[in-house]
Amino acid sequence: MLVTIIVNGEPVTRDVEGRLLLVHFLRDVLALTGTHWGCDTSNCGACVVWLDAEPVKSCTVLAAMAGGHEVRTVEGLDRFGEYDAVQRGFMECHGLQCGFCTAGMLMTARALLDRNPDPSEPEIREAISGQLCRCTGYASIVRSIQWAAAEEAGTREVH
Repeated sequence: MLVTIIVNGEPVTRDVEGRLLLVHFLRDVLALTGTHWGCDTSNCGACVVWLDAEPVKSCTVLAAMAGGHEVRTVEGLDRFGEYDAVQRGFMECHGLQCGFCTAGMLMTARALLDRNPDPSEPEIREAISGQLCRCTGYASIVRSIQWAAAEEAGTREVH
């Protein structure tokens, strides 16, 4: 079936099988490998992308279902060659180790800050509760998101 999806602001039209998952469409068809495929059961959150500005686990969405919609991946997070504050926060506060969960964490964190520019630690932990990280224990991820919030507010108090 022929589908057109706006991916990171660009319309993309491809012929896809009706059962092709969005995560595989992004990785295998479009070579956008920042979105990771982890569990294929929606447990890990490594595959989070935005579908019409809502974070979704792309292993639970068919590519055909995304037809006519906008998808934003981690490759579309930076703007005009500048890293997003969330990306900078993860670099500054060591919010990643192996990096496998990072793309999903970044997309979830950006969605959180777009909705709540000054989240508390419990709000951050709730927002990322659908993401699994086997390396960091989440403390550095929480600090990274706090750093990004402070950076965007113009106060960089967290570090």
